[in-house]
Parts: sequence; C-alpha cells; structure tokens
Amino acid sequence: MLSAQMSVGAFELLKTNSASSSYFRTAIFNTFRPMKQRIKVLQLHPDYNVKTNDVSDLGEQIVKSLPTDQFEVTCAYLSGKPTGSQPHSIAEHEHYFELPDTKMHGLRLSALWQLYKFCKANQFDVVICNRFKVVSMVLQLNKILHIPLCVGVSHVLNEYHRPYRRFQVRLLTDKHWHFVGVSDAVKNCLIAYKSGFNEHNTHAIPNAIDITKAEASQLDKQGARQALNLPQDKLIVGAIGQLFARKGHRFLIAALANIQHQFPDLHIGIIGKGPEEQNLRNQIASLGLNDKVHLLGFRENALQYVRAFDIWAMPSLKEGLPLALMEGISGHLPVIASDIPEMHDVIVGAGGITVAPEDIDALTQALTEYATLDASELENKGQQAFRFLSNHHSIDTYRFNYRTLIESHLKKNMS
Repeated sequence: MLSAQMSVGAFELLKTNSASSSYFRTAIFNTFRPMKQRIKVLQLHPDYNVKTNDVSDLGEQIVKSLPTDQFEVTCAYLSGKPTGSQPHSIAEHEHYFELPDTKMHGLRLSALWQLYKFCKANQFDVVICNRFKVVSMVLQLNKILHIPLCVGVSHVLNEYHRPYRRFQVRLLTDKHWHFVGVSDAVKNCLIAYKSGFNEHNTHAIPNAIDITKAEASQLDKQGARQALNLPQDKLIVGAIGQLFARKGHRFLIAALANIQHQFPDLHIGIIGKGPEEQNLRNQIASLGLNDKVHLLGFRENALQYVRAFDIWAMPSLKEGLPLALMEGISGHLPVIASDIPEMHDVIVGAGGITVAPEDIDALTQALTEYATLDASELENKGQQAFRFLSNHHSIDTYRFNYRTLIESHLKKNMS
C-alpha cells in the first residue's frame, strides 16, 4: 500500500501529465477506493438538449470521458424530454424532472425539493452542473447534501454579471466546489469577479469537437453543393446558425453587396432558419443579391454540408459556445469571424480574420482579402486552421481534462 504522503505527491504530479499517463493515474486512483464500488456521477442540465450527432455535444462527451467500469453516470434534465425519434443520452441512467416554467422562477422551492429527494436517494459522489440555474440550486442544496465534489460549468462570458449571482457564489461556495469555464476568457472573467471564484477552484477546459467523427460525416464539395442546390463553380462563403439578429448575417450580406461587381462569382450560403428570415430576404432583394445569397433553411445534421463552402463566416454580435466555428474549421476552411472574447483565441490561432461586430467595412475588406486568393492559397489557409483545431481542441484532450478534474479533486475532498 502506498503511503498517504506518496499518494498526494503522485496526484500532484499526474495533474501536469498528458493523456498518455491515464493508465498509471487510474491505477493509483483505484488504490484508494473500494474495488467493487463505482463513482456515482450526476450530470445535471437545465433543459433536454441531447444532439442527434454527438460531434459537438459536450455533455455527451463528458459521459464518454468516464469509463463505465469505474463510473456510474446519470444524466438528468430539469425540463424537457425526448419525444419520437429524438436521441437519448448514452449515460447509464437518465432522469427527466419535467419541471414547468412556473416552478423554475422565484424561490423554486418545489424544484429544489424534487432535486433534493433525487440526489439524496442516489447518493452521488459528483454532480456536474451546467449553467447558472443548475449551479444555483445545487449550491443551496449541497449545504445539507454534502456531495463530495460539485463542478459548475460556465458556458458563456458574463454569466455571473448579475450581483445576486456573484453574491450567491461568494456566500455558498466551499471546498466541495470547483468551476469550469469553457475557455480561458470565461475562466478569467469568473476569477476577476472575486466572488468565490479563484485560481484554485476555477479551471479552463476549452471546448472541443470530435474532429475525426466530424470529418467522416462530411460530404465532399461536389456532393454537398449538389445536395444544397448550390452552384458548383462559384466561391461560396458559408455560415450555419439560426437566423437571429445576434448572428449578424445582415452585415455579411451588406458586405457582399459592396463588392458584388468586383467579385461577381462570390456567393453566400446560410444554413438555418429563424425569425430574421423574412428581414434577410427583404434585404437580399433590395440589394439585388437574389442570385448570390442562398438561404438554405434548416438541414438535419448540417455539419455534413460544411465542405460545400470555401470560406467560413461567423459575423455574430455575441456567442455562447464557439462550436459552430470549430465545425467550420473541421471542414478545412479559412475563417472570418467577429472579434468577441468567446471566439478570439480560436480565430487568431486558426490564422483567420477577425472583424469588429457590426463592422460592414471590415467584413468587406475580409471578403476581399480571401476572394483575391487563388484556390491553392485558400486551401493552405484552411489547412492552417485545421492544424490549429487538431492541436488545441482535440476531443481526447477535452475528455482527459474532465476525467482528471473529477478524479484528482474527488480524491482530495474524500481524504
């Protein structure tokens, strides 16, 4: 048996090692827990949100990071449940609270009671809380549940900008809590609040996608363009996302209008639907771009069509997870995107072009810069972006980081 002193030293060393140390790290961890008892993990979501394709479903990727011979994972959802052919989680257990909106406002006493009973009955070792609503509830309940490790995941910048949210974290956070930001920017934002988040309990685990699976799901350029009814011989700037005003599609369209005569073969294709569709159609018609801007509607598993495009654009005013940006890069495409904190590191690292949100002139210049490149130069830009994605946002690293976080801090909290 290793001494307690040796075990602590080993765990500190393993936190700095790469995924290649996984076997040794797990062997040490298993030494200090009962051989026949698996670690019980609850991953709690505010809403049912399991995706048909788990390439960028990060909740499901966390489940994949926890081997079933050592972990017993439950995924639970405060509201919503799958219907018809909608997918289920791959977790060993699922639970749907199906709480109506009326029970999720105010003091949420009924919701808290149901969650308390569920956690008490299952005696979880770890609870992973996605978004503030869930974090808030578990912060309160864990003062009586005493779950050894709680992990609060913050998916967007400024999620805790409201004073009462910061007050709650400062008041209720204890040794059982650790927090994860989905990027360095989110992590640094949390720590800067000085409200219970600090360098010891707050971590960055950057978003990632399953690049191998993403590539395998993508049609080639000819097949993707044929499926979308797009012209085969044009230079096409692509975007995928719901047609909301905050996605900034109108600024991209305005930029194309500025150079439509200089680059007559430059087109835009947008996959998605939403409340801005009619406004966008009116704008397209007024600018005389009906034959150059293609609103392609909703497409199931839109990732398969990424290679229909030559350039990837995200002119968003704000974003949560920059997963769509990563999906575009997985198609070996150069990128143009708004310079907002959530996306900055990915755009710059990928060698893309950053533009200020709502800046039509900057978008025009970016489109011009890419439109003047020949096919081989564009391809080189796309390969540069793909190499960055592979090196810095690997799904294997993402899974390893979550498993390491859980194993190392659970051991500390249970010692």
